[in-house]
Amino acid sequence: MKLYYSPGTCSLSPHIVFREAGLDVQLEKVDLGTHKTADGRDYYSINPKGPVPALALDDGTLLTEGVAIVQYLADQHPASKLAPENGTLPRYQLQAWLNYISTELHKSFGILFNRTAPADFKAATIASIGTRFDYLVTALDSHPYLTGDDFSVADAYLFTMLTWTGPMKIDLGRWPVLQAYFRRISERPAVQQALIAEGLRQ
Repeated sequence: MKLYYSPGTCSLSPHIVFREAGLDVQLEKVDLGTHKTADGRDYYSINPKGPVPALALDDGTLLTEGVAIVQYLADQHPASKLAPENGTLPRYQLQAWLNYISTELHKSFGILFNRTAPADFKAATIASIGTRFDYLVTALDSHPYLTGDDFSVADAYLFTMLTWTGPMKIDLGRWPVLQAYFRRISERPAVQQALIAEGLRQ
């Protein structure tokens, strides 16, 4: 399998999942400014949607969309407990978290990365993100991870979103529970390996 990624983007989430699951991964870096891969190919010829991540399977199938990719990867190694078994209520609860992160956090952060967005609109978006963080605190106050005692693909996704608070100058210190959660996940060996591989940490 090959993961098309760009350092520090949402593709960090499946990159972490790859390493947490102990799967073999070939990484292909994409320059999102030029839409060229590391070997000079036009990324649109690989993934017409344009964004990362994209996962090329060994049979040539291309899987896109981060929430789909991380679940696929988790299902390749069920013993990793990165996702509950398909068809069970815990799996649907995991999907609820993935959708919440995607629609309520990822989409909002996208606005902040838009250089043409008005300053007052960005300020309102940051306030909205803060409200979402308030809710996450209530979910994480009683157990270490979003779905309970086990790290899951939803945590890899949320961690990735929290890495964006730095560039956006959102102080996680306002949410000590989230700050502790972020630090706890950042200390996981697989997470450190992914950050180092992407040049985000030495």
